[in-house]
Amino acid sequence: MPRFRFFILLLLLLPALARAQRPAVGPGPPKPVAKGTPVELLKGAGTLVGMTTPEGVKIRKVLGNVGFKQGDTFLYCDSAYQYLDRNEIEAFSNVRVIQNDTVTINGDHGYYNGNLRTARMVGNVVMHDPRMTLTTPTLNYDLNRKTATYLETGHLTDPQNTLDSQQGFYDTNSKVFVFKRDVHLVSIDPKNGPTDLTNDTLTYNTISKIAYFDGPTRIKGSQGNLYAEKGNYNTFTRVSNFEKNAKIDTPNYLLGGDKLVYDEATLYGVAAGHVTLISKKDNIALRGDFGRLWRALGRTKLYGGRPVVRSISDKDTLYMAADTLLSVEARPGRANVRPVLYAYPKVQIFKANLQGRCDSLTYDRQDSIIYLNRDPVLWQAHTQMRADSMEIIQKRGKIDQMRLYANSFVINQDTLLDFNQIKGRNILAYFRNGQIGRIDVLGNAESIAYALDGDTAVTGMNKGVSATMRMRFAENKLQKITMLVNPDANFIPLHEIKEPDTRLKGFNWRPTERPTRRQVLGKQFDDRPRRKTKAKAKAKPVRKKSSTRPRAKTKQVARPPAQAAPPKPAKPAPPAPKPVVARP
Repeated sequence: MPRFRFFILLLLLLPALARAQRPAVGPGPPKPVAKGTPVELLKGAGTLVGMTTPEGVKIRKVLGNVGFKQGDTFLYCDSAYQYLDRNEIEAFSNVRVIQNDTVTINGDHGYYNGNLRTARMVGNVVMHDPRMTLTTPTLNYDLNRKTATYLETGHLTDPQNTLDSQQGFYDTNSKVFVFKRDVHLVSIDPKNGPTDLTNDTLTYNTISKIAYFDGPTRIKGSQGNLYAEKGNYNTFTRVSNFEKNAKIDTPNYLLGGDKLVYDEATLYGVAAGHVTLISKKDNIALRGDFGRLWRALGRTKLYGGRPVVRSISDKDTLYMAADTLLSVEARPGRANVRPVLYAYPKVQIFKANLQGRCDSLTYDRQDSIIYLNRDPVLWQAHTQMRADSMEIIQKRGKIDQMRLYANSFVINQDTLLDFNQIKGRNILAYFRNGQIGRIDVLGNAESIAYALDGDTAVTGMNKGVSATMRMRFAENKLQKITMLVNPDANFIPLHEIKEPDTRLKGFNWRPTERPTRRQVLGKQFDDRPRRKTKAKAKAKPVRKKSSTRPRAKTKQVARPPAQAAPPKPAKPAPPAPKPVVARP
């Protein structure tokens, strides 16, 4: 008997034990409200007045402590009209709509459609969710899609940013805003410095704090201005990622490119595609395929696609090309930093009256001095200069001096294509009106100069050696040689000149290495006129064959034969050439 009672008790407890073993299921997401679900009036309203309009519309007027509910949505106000047949509500004074305890909308006047589940708020509208606050005169809210739209001015705030626009759309599911017309974003950096962004269309993610734009956009900050026509801006990390016609504009220079990534926190930027750096103070422009900017250090590096630098001064333009260009800008408070441009390797130089090449170059823009290193060669008209290193000194944008250091060698080709030569330890070349006027040789000077008779005939060759030497030029032609210290010279008549005597040791004429304008400018400053493509001739329309209907026969009228034109008289044959008689 006890065993039977225990067995019965066990059977009764089995369902309870089975339920205990099931995992607990929490409350799931709210079920969507079925279409046409009536709006429910909450208890506690002050006064209810029922009425029917002459058109037969049933209205319930509710006064004091008014509340309505439909699914996960609540509506509160001071008074309201409830249209029972249409399932609509018109609310007045202190209107508040709450959905799912996350979105709250306040306003002076509201309309709620229970069938469409849409709300329209008018007057001092304020919308809150956990990530932002939006204020606007009028707001439309779709409770099914959980999206808000305003067509008048709107103002959004979150802990770091403020946004203003004429129109806007907000998706509370994705937390993404779309702003249109007169968009203005103000972002505060960690140092309480404001950054202003203005454009016409902006998409802003309130979770990632990233603003996306597609159209002309300007960003103004304490460190300079940014411009682009497509890209995004992270208001939290302060990183800009621009994809079209991007520019960084500062008081000293302008950096632009097809794409640009710039970090305002580290002041570091990377540009790609048609990169251009313009120095506003000295009218210098650098172009290349890629660029890097270290704003705090005042450095910009261009590389890829043979970058080129252009310097314009008094209608005289200097171009320099190399594999890499590095620009260093002077910084406030750092007097020891000078504006300098470095070019390396395979440097090429082109100017209207000067061309050159070397392996590395330094351009001191403050003193207008260009330093050439590693096998530098310069050409000026019919003169070639080379040395271990060189300096080009400019004044008012024009070449004033050239200084050649160690193993200096100057070659000048005369009108009869002979080579006047001068070499020594160091050489100083002085210019006048863009042409060489004088050359001084300092140390171990040697020279070869051809004596001409009226620029048409060679009479002999002067060959000399001296400690120092001076050569004078006029219109790029050698006029006079003066040997100043310990001179030793001799004149060799034309008939006694031998080939070994026509070259000084180390002679190397290199005209094929002389860069042309087209070689130096490359694709970066391609100013060649574009070829006009000929328009393709339009195909002649094909005539459709006539229908197969039989045509009516027409009477053939016989016409008299056309008279043949009289033959033209034949041209007389040219006279036979006269025989050529060889003269004795």
